[in-house]
Amino acid sequence: MTSSPARIFGLRTILVLVFAFLYIPIAVLVALSFNQGGLPTVWSGFSLKWYASLAGNAAILSVALNTLIVALVSTAIATLLGTLLAIGVEMRRQYGRGLEALIFAPMIIPDIVLAIALLSFFSMLDFTLGLHTIILAHVVFNLAFVCSVVRARLKSFDWSIVEASADLGASALTTFRRVTLPVILPAVVAGALLAFTLSVDEFIIAFFTSGAGRASTTLPMQIYSMIRFGITPEINALAAIVMAVSITALTLSQRLNRGVIGQ
Repeated sequence: MTSSPARIFGLRTILVLVFAFLYIPIAVLVALSFNQGGLPTVWSGFSLKWYASLAGNAAILSVALNTLIVALVSTAIATLLGTLLAIGVEMRRQYGRGLEALIFAPMIIPDIVLAIALLSFFSMLDFTLGLHTIILAHVVFNLAFVCSVVRARLKSFDWSIVEASADLGASALTTFRRVTLPVILPAVVAGALLAFTLSVDEFIIAFFTSGAGRASTTLPMQIYSMIRFGITPEINALAAIVMAVSITALTLSQRLNRGVIGQ
């Protein structure tokens, strides 16, 4: 069945409008981050002074370091646990859909619900809130995403080579290091990049599980704090940097994941 030219034109028009609705505001934000003037909505010439201002802002650099620490540590832990969980679930498929539902629940539970639950849990254990509680919360949030990406690769994994390695006398650790890990490594890296992106961008869970003061403030929380007093070109520049980091990591993750699924 062939589509008429009018139908094709209509579908393309809708597609263009959808992408314009999604990306024109982002493009405007990035463009205004290079605005020379102090008004965030009136163009008055090209300038990099707002990026230079961020580079010399000790408060911004402090929260950027917090964000990097949270993202790197939570990504490392979530990648390790998520990979092991994915392998365990694929090797023991008899647990059924109930276990899968528990694993992937953090992906579908609203952020606000998960944030309140984690805050209540930390309060029940009498944890002092700070960067460590944000890291633990991000591990809970990211673990399911890493597990999902790695499992996509394991769906086509030939488990007979693991059995062959064991028959040849290799230990479980050697088999994992020399046989399993090289095969699933692209998926592990893709999951790690996705977890890093989510951790850098995440606001609601970090807001609920952070302590008082700048010592446990992340970049999304800092942007929210700044925007309450009005949007400035400095906020646009900061948002553009966060977006650039997120898009870069997400693009790399998608490229790796596409190769994983295609194998």
